[in-house]
Amino acid sequence: MRILLAEDDEKLNETLVYGLTQAGFLVDTCFDGADALFYGEQNIYDVILLDRMLPGMQGTDVLATLRQKGVAAPVILITALGTLSDKVEGLDLGADDYLVKPFAQEELFARIRCVTRRPHRILDEESLTYSDISWFPTECRLSGPTGSCTLSKREAALLEAFLKSGGTTLPRNHLLLKVWGPDSDVEEGNLDNYIHFLRRRLKTVGSRLAIKTIRGIGYSLAELS
Repeated sequence: MRILLAEDDEKLNETLVYGLTQAGFLVDTCFDGADALFYGEQNIYDVILLDRMLPGMQGTDVLATLRQKGVAAPVILITALGTLSDKVEGLDLGADDYLVKPFAQEELFARIRCVTRRPHRILDEESLTYSDISWFPTECRLSGPTGSCTLSKREAALLEAFLKSGGTTLPRNHLLLKVWGPDSDVEEGNLDNYIHFLRRRLKTVGSRLAIKTIRGIGYSLAELS
């Protein structure tokens, strides 16, 4: 699961990145509103953690703009402003949750689990079944007709991108952004390597699903005929 963290307090930012990474999340981070808007517009995040008071552009303005542009990723506003009117305004602008500082990381993780298991989200905290496979995100475990195996973080991010696609073709650039993030200078050959790894994982668990190459565009996940 890929998370965007927009928090201008450097110490808190560093602490949250460490905790989220240790918990198994892929994290992109920024410190001001303009960068938060840029990253959010890439539409590659499963959750956005957005400080309400960011330099340059308020978090609420970032949130409103993202919603206007059709970005539907769940957003948790994190802020020191905890009055009822502050919460109502943030939720009315499109936030999925509102977390007042200071907070325990365990509460943040619980709220992330909450916003990602709501009915309109494709992945929940327990498992996802698609065709003949089951994916267990918290364990990074893939299960199929003939067995199960664990996936690396990159393999997991790639699998989740395919599972969310509903069988549609995913462009190479989208997969690069989703798995490595917008700041990475990863070579495109790395994507091909991980596609190869994931194909092997699907075979290992005996799945009839296959990752098909769509020449000139990208890849799609489909059942073998």
